[in-house]
Amino acid sequence: MLADFLQVPVMAPWPLFTLHHLLLFLLLLPLTRAHRFSVPNTSFNHLVLAPGQGTLYVGAVNHLFQLSPELKMEAVAVTGPVIDSPDCVPFRDLAECPQAQLTDNANQLLLVSSRAKELVACGQVRQGVCEKRSLGDVAQVLYQAEDPGDGQFVAANTPGVTTVGLVVSLPGQDLLLVARGLAGKLSAGVPPLTVRQMAGPQPFSSEGLGRLVVGDFSDYNNSYVGAFSDAHSAYFVFRRRGARAQAEYRSYVARVCLGDVNLYSYVEVPLACHGQGLIQAAFLSPDTLLGAFAAGISQAQSALCAFPLADLDKSMEQARRLCYTTGGQGPSGMEEATVEYGVTSRCVTLPPDSPESYPCGDEHTPSPIAGHQAVEAQPLLQLGQPISAVAALQADGHTIAFLGDTQGLLHKVFLNGSQGQIYHSQQVGSPGSAIMPDLLVDSSGDHLYVLTAQQVDRILVAACPQFPNCSTCLQAKDPLCGWCILQGRCTRRGECGRAAQPNQWLWSYEDNYCLHIQSLLPAQHPRQEQGQVTLSVPRLPTLAMDEYFHCSFGGYDSLAQVEGPHVVCVTPPGDQVPPNPPGSDHVTLPLALMFEDVVVAVTTFSFYDCSAVQALEVAAPCRTCVGSLWHCHWCPQSSRCVYGEHCPEGEKTVYSAQEVDIQVRGPGACPQVEGLASPQLVPVGWESHLALHIQNLHYFRGLPALYYCWLELPGKLQKLPASLEEISRDSGLIHCQAQQFHLSMSQRELPVPIYVTRGDIQRLDNAHDLHVTLYDCAVGHPDCSHCQAANGSLSCLWCGDGQPSCRYGPLCPPDAVEQLCPTPTIDVIEPLTGPPEGGLAITILGSNLGQAFHDVQNAVTVAGQPCNPDPSLYRISARIVCITSPAPNGTAGPVQVTIKSRPPGISTQHFVYQDPVLLSLSPQWGPQSGGTQLTIHGQYLQTGGNVSAFVGDQPCLIQEPVCPEAIICHTMPQAEPGEAAVLVVFGHVERKLLATPFRYTANPQLVAAEPSVSFRGGGRLIRVRGIGLDAVWQPLLSVWLEDEDQVKALGVQGQDVNPRRSCGAPAADPQACIQLESGVLQCSTLCSVNSSSLLLCHSPAVPDGALPKRVFFALDNMQVDFASASGGQGFLYQPNPRLVPLSHDGLTHPYRLKPGHILDVEGEGLNLGISKEEVRVHIGDGECLVKTLTLTHLYCEPPHLAPQPTNGSGTLPQFVVQMGNVRLALGPVQYEVEPTMSTFPVEAQVGLSLGAAVLIAAVLLLTLMYRHKSKQALRDYQKVLVQLENLETGVGDQCRKEFTDLMTEMTDLTSDLEASGIPFLDYRTYAERAFFPGHGGCPLQPGLEGPGEEGCRATVCQGLTQLSNLLNSKLFLLTLIHTLEEQPSFSQRDRCQVASLLSLALHSKLEYLTDIMRTLLCDLAAHYVHKNPKLMLRRTETMVEKLLTNWLSICLYAFLKEVAGEPLYMLFRAIKYQVDKGPVDAVTGKAKRTLNDSHLLREDVEFRPLTLMALVGPGTCGAAESSEVQRMPARVLDTDTITQVKEKMLDQVYKGTPFSQRPSVHSLDLEWRSGLAGHLTLSDEDLTSVTQNHWKRLNTLQHYKVPDGATVVLIPQLHNGGTVSQRLGQTGCPSGENTPMLEDGEEGGVRLWHLVKATEEPEGAKVRRSSLRERERERARAKAIPEIYLTRLLSMKGTLQKFVDDTFQAILSVNRPVPIAVKYLFDFLDELAEKHGIEDPETLHIWKTNSLLLRFWVNALKNPQLIFDVRVSDNEDAILAVIAQTFIDSCMVSEHKVGRDSPVNKLLYAREIPRYKQMVEKYYADIHQSSPASYQEMNSALAELSGNYTSAPHCLEALRELYKHIHRYYDQIISALEEDPMAQKMQLACRLQQIAALVENKVTDL
Repeated sequence: MLADFLQVPVMAPWPLFTLHHLLLFLLLLPLTRAHRFSVPNTSFNHLVLAPGQGTLYVGAVNHLFQLSPELKMEAVAVTGPVIDSPDCVPFRDLAECPQAQLTDNANQLLLVSSRAKELVACGQVRQGVCEKRSLGDVAQVLYQAEDPGDGQFVAANTPGVTTVGLVVSLPGQDLLLVARGLAGKLSAGVPPLTVRQMAGPQPFSSEGLGRLVVGDFSDYNNSYVGAFSDAHSAYFVFRRRGARAQAEYRSYVARVCLGDVNLYSYVEVPLACHGQGLIQAAFLSPDTLLGAFAAGISQAQSALCAFPLADLDKSMEQARRLCYTTGGQGPSGMEEATVEYGVTSRCVTLPPDSPESYPCGDEHTPSPIAGHQAVEAQPLLQLGQPISAVAALQADGHTIAFLGDTQGLLHKVFLNGSQGQIYHSQQVGSPGSAIMPDLLVDSSGDHLYVLTAQQVDRILVAACPQFPNCSTCLQAKDPLCGWCILQGRCTRRGECGRAAQPNQWLWSYEDNYCLHIQSLLPAQHPRQEQGQVTLSVPRLPTLAMDEYFHCSFGGYDSLAQVEGPHVVCVTPPGDQVPPNPPGSDHVTLPLALMFEDVVVAVTTFSFYDCSAVQALEVAAPCRTCVGSLWHCHWCPQSSRCVYGEHCPEGEKTVYSAQEVDIQVRGPGACPQVEGLASPQLVPVGWESHLALHIQNLHYFRGLPALYYCWLELPGKLQKLPASLEEISRDSGLIHCQAQQFHLSMSQRELPVPIYVTRGDIQRLDNAHDLHVTLYDCAVGHPDCSHCQAANGSLSCLWCGDGQPSCRYGPLCPPDAVEQLCPTPTIDVIEPLTGPPEGGLAITILGSNLGQAFHDVQNAVTVAGQPCNPDPSLYRISARIVCITSPAPNGTAGPVQVTIKSRPPGISTQHFVYQDPVLLSLSPQWGPQSGGTQLTIHGQYLQTGGNVSAFVGDQPCLIQEPVCPEAIICHTMPQAEPGEAAVLVVFGHVERKLLATPFRYTANPQLVAAEPSVSFRGGGRLIRVRGIGLDAVWQPLLSVWLEDEDQVKALGVQGQDVNPRRSCGAPAADPQACIQLESGVLQCSTLCSVNSSSLLLCHSPAVPDGALPKRVFFALDNMQVDFASASGGQGFLYQPNPRLVPLSHDGLTHPYRLKPGHILDVEGEGLNLGISKEEVRVHIGDGECLVKTLTLTHLYCEPPHLAPQPTNGSGTLPQFVVQMGNVRLALGPVQYEVEPTMSTFPVEAQVGLSLGAAVLIAAVLLLTLMYRHKSKQALRDYQKVLVQLENLETGVGDQCRKEFTDLMTEMTDLTSDLEASGIPFLDYRTYAERAFFPGHGGCPLQPGLEGPGEEGCRATVCQGLTQLSNLLNSKLFLLTLIHTLEEQPSFSQRDRCQVASLLSLALHSKLEYLTDIMRTLLCDLAAHYVHKNPKLMLRRTETMVEKLLTNWLSICLYAFLKEVAGEPLYMLFRAIKYQVDKGPVDAVTGKAKRTLNDSHLLREDVEFRPLTLMALVGPGTCGAAESSEVQRMPARVLDTDTITQVKEKMLDQVYKGTPFSQRPSVHSLDLEWRSGLAGHLTLSDEDLTSVTQNHWKRLNTLQHYKVPDGATVVLIPQLHNGGTVSQRLGQTGCPSGENTPMLEDGEEGGVRLWHLVKATEEPEGAKVRRSSLRERERERARAKAIPEIYLTRLLSMKGTLQKFVDDTFQAILSVNRPVPIAVKYLFDFLDELAEKHGIEDPETLHIWKTNSLLLRFWVNALKNPQLIFDVRVSDNEDAILAVIAQTFIDSCMVSEHKVGRDSPVNKLLYAREIPRYKQMVEKYYADIHQSSPASYQEMNSALAELSGNYTSAPHCLEALRELYKHIHRYYDQIISALEEDPMAQKMQLACRLQQIAALVENKVTDL
């Protein structure tokens, strides 16, 4: 194949794939973002910019891209991969370079020649030869060397070796200067620097031009960094070593005069960046060479140096002068200049004026010259990573450098004098992807183009607009950006119109702060007054005379008056100031100084409202008013807060604290209540007098008024009259009226606020928070001790009068006061037990337990033993906590408390001293992560109240309650596995369990968990495998749910994870769902520990609305996510399955089941969360065995005998499906029993039958008399439908069994297809089969070359190329089509062929082809409208109809692959599987299982299925797949012929392999192996074949008596007979169609037969069959078919029904978007109908049906081999024909009716066709209602498809074939073109004549 490829004339330089693949790929892939260009899996090498137009060109591996300035792709060229070797010169024949292989072509050099408008591109292949391409279209090659010579090897042929170059424009010619490093063994003779010609007979040749001659290039090993030029010279920057012995490398710059074509002027000098390494990147700005040098020990850092061009030229001139005039000697006598590179020339001594006389050298001057004195510079900047690219820009008087580093970062640097400052860095490429040296600035200086290996980015040089305000603009420190004050934006200096004027444009390197308002005078203003405010604004710009600033207060504008730095503005009137916010006394507005609509400076300004100030603090309105920030004063008489100078006339004023000139001011001057003059404590129930101090009364002097006291009691405000007692001029006392307070108080003391008013409403200020405290002695003093211990200031006494209680002293009669309290009372003691060692804290609760701690200090005994009270825990009268003393075990007794020699209080409860004992432990081990529930067994464990447990050093958390004989606790995590002692602490007493320590084991590990999906109902068994699982106490499978609504709906409350239990009760299972503190719902199931390596869990149930957030295993304290346990597979919850009731009448009606029938249950989502093996189905107490489970069907085999109903389920057994926790009852089942003999008398039966017969006859007679004959047809139709329904019901169970088996097979097929994929034809084969049906798949073969001839002569190729261009003329193409169709001898076959040839020739211009098709369809419609519009597109009689067929084939290929192909392929495989399950006659081709009655094998043939074991491996037909012998089962029938067996075995062995890649069945023999030596070759015919009466029977497995399970093998034939099939296979053009293996012919008078003998019928009989008698006989035979054989056909139909439905639904886009081409076509047909006034919907239906469904889809249904690489047998073809006919009937508008005489194939789908018709109508309606397909969308889609078929040889062959037809009607076409005036203007006839002249001589070779 490789050699064939190399026979193409252009040979190696051209890539192995065509342009359209990449175009299609790129069109499908959008750019990743704006201003970025990238192509997946493509590496970029170089970037150049065309001056002027701004077009960019990207050189990449195997591609060249042409981009707009905005990085939109304009064109692309493919340059590789190429058959090449770096060790070979360019070759034409592969024999010249045997080591050549497919090589990627990296771009090594990319340059623009502006004068010639050419792009120079040099790749690494073919020794680096270059080509010229058009700047307007990079895909257009202007020059490419056919057979390049050595002088045309330009670029380095190794990608890592750099090549640099320049295009130099000289008067009259362009030259190319190229410098390259050493690469490959063939490059040693190529000089490092050459001058090459751009034009002439050999472009890029260096013949006769200058070369830098090098003695031994490898000695120097130049590595070039860049090439640059100015007006006079070219400069090359590079690194090299001095000589072989001197290994040190140095950096150099070389210079050559631009006009020096011989390189006489070459001179180089070293470069040194002080203290740094070698140069890595360089850039030449107008007067400076910038160089980036490696730095640091590891060279991982870098430095930037600048070399003034004047210094470089001076150094070079000095070196040249020394070498010209002093032999290279410097003034000191040292050699400072030499002739380098090992050449024979030496420095000489010429006249002193020689350098000036020969500024660019001459033949006699020495060269190449190398100076020894380095040009040195100091680093401007140092970076932490290597620099890979440098560029610079001079703008606005500043120099900006751009540095790209090896990590993909772009740095912007401000070169300010001798320093460089990085002011911005950004990531451009992906991290770690170096920025390449081609860093370009566009001609405007606005954008920078950055290249990395993966992308091109367009970046703004200065992104000033991105800074929204002045501060960010200046902080960015971008030297090109500044703040334009009067424009209010960040701009370049040139964009700010007044930047030259002072204070107009702020630059960050001069101005440190933005324009701002420094101060305001006044700072605030009252909202009621309009006034002026003065703004102080330093550095305010100066405006022109007619320009003004204005101030904006929120939305109010006022003109500003500027006085130097001060600006005066007028505030808005009060009604234009916005209202204050609620609860505030002012509103703050933005105050902006503006120029036009630009904000120059901004601050805030407040407008206050004094009347709102007093409302802020009700308790002190005056103090609040005068103490505020504003200038507010208080008017005490009118109680108003005002602004301004003073209060109204005659009213004194309290002045604001802000008034500095007034001495008496502020809150202290307000009339106010200073505090209480009476006690603050006020007893309840006793009449009390309140008095308050008041200050600053002089404001009210002479104004008498009433005073009131107000108390804010709970729930009410109490008003008390008051009187004023003046003490001095300014102060006095307010006496409130005596009052007795009565409150139902729940607290001991109640603070009550109090204030004073003058009159009812004029409130005096409270100087501070003022309140009295009401108290009640009875509250909080429940007994005598509490009462007597109360605070003495309360005067509380214990009063024994009536009900004893604590009262206020004066309220208790003196004789009722009790001085001594009663005896102590003990209510409760706890705990009631304690250890003998004592030390236990006992709590004693009661009353009168002392009034102070010293009362009880030595007053307590427990069981007769002293008990020491704890002072910190003592509570007066109510609680004593004391510590027990030691006592003997068993000591018991009450608790006694004795207070002050009074009788003791004795408890009724007794305390017991007991000794706790620890006995055992369970379990004795657990994981170190903790969480194990530990049970400690013992005696007297309920000792003391404070029991704690420990395992080792870690606490063990006790689960309450502690029981007398058991303590349950949960272990904590432990650092290391090992043993730990168990310790229990009772108070302060320890007990240790020494006999059985607890052992911490390593944590369990989970390694697998499956399955990973469940229904929401839960209950699915999950098997969890791991290590150490038996150490877990309580393994749980839990799920967290996120949905609070669902949590509430479930009624789940927040619960303790470990709920409290009771002693002796069994342990409760964990609750199914609990709510955690975080609010999430946790649902869990308890797992069972099967072994140390296996847990069995059931999935938790999840409510429908809840969202599973996390699924995990809780292994005691350890949580493991399900995904971690299952190897990354997360747990998925699927919706619960839904099943349809068995009976169509509902759940309550029984389903009638015939014994032995399979049950088919329909539903949705059945297998989403469970497998077939896990489903349990019960009918009563019997089980229905599940056979198959699919997404929508469950098939199960019920018990043969009727099961009994379960308890309480009624008289009939219920059908119940259990899927995990999901239980679905689908109704009762009634088994049908065999009918028994009727007990009805025979006589009655006969009489009834006769009566019914008479009645029916009478009804029929009346019907015939009164009904029209058409009614009879309707009855007949309905009757046939009823009969069909009955027949289908009869075969229903058989269909279900067959379908179950088929679905199992299809499931296996689906899993196989996941690996191999559906065997779609590649697009080219598909298109050729669709365009040229019946050509065996090879319609166009490129013409074979004759001996000594080229495949395509240049003139013929040129002519055909011109024909291709001429076809692009719409006028020519339409004239050609119309002229050809007018010719009488131009047949329908010719029309189809020419249309397909045009489809191929114009495939790359599908938009144009679509336009032609639209025009021709318009003409066709105009033609049919005047005849019969319903006949349009009915057949393929015109070229446009064939064009439409081809257009649909192109446009729907993607839809076929993505949507419709899979169901179509599954239908084909299902048909094949069903046919193969039954016998097929190899001679007649008839089969037992079919849909087509003409292919039905009517005879009953006995057969038996066999499973043969096929050996696959070395030496067999499967050797390519396996290296060792494998046994593979193959299903066959014992009645199969040997060829049929081989076909079925090949299907099994090569089930994932396309048919065209399988071996031919006729090239293999079938060998039966038995034992070690038994090998028998089987064949259809051999000596053992049975021949009888001239009939020879083909051999079958039955004939050879091959048993079930026999071992067979397919082996290559030893004697290949060369059958027809083999010869077809060798052409390389597989058709996918079946060639019959055997014909029903004669072999020497012997006729072959297989299953049945063909009917012996003389030839003449076939002619006579048309007689009337024969036709009647045939009709009778057809009528007999339904009764006898229709059940077989119906069984096959029912089995395939799902696959037929799926296919039709895919074709008709059910629940899917319609392909855009279909929408476009139907919209066009709608336009045509509207244009021609066709309103009949039936006509439009017919047009759409004829154009799409019948034209394309019926063909696809009938011929799967047009889409897939498969073989279609006659039987499969016949079945597909029936299905296709059903589809055709479904598309018809007329009503589909069948009768007795209808063909069987029509009867089969009579019931389904009405449903299919509805689908078609809905399909059309949905398309009509959807949004129209725009031309842009369609053209975009066509552009993507255009590149799918661009095979140059085949397209050329299509043009050849097309020209044959043009040649045939040449004169008529020329005449038609000459008669058309427009064609005359376009000279179309002349162009065709030119084409004929070029092609004519070649026509005979076609």
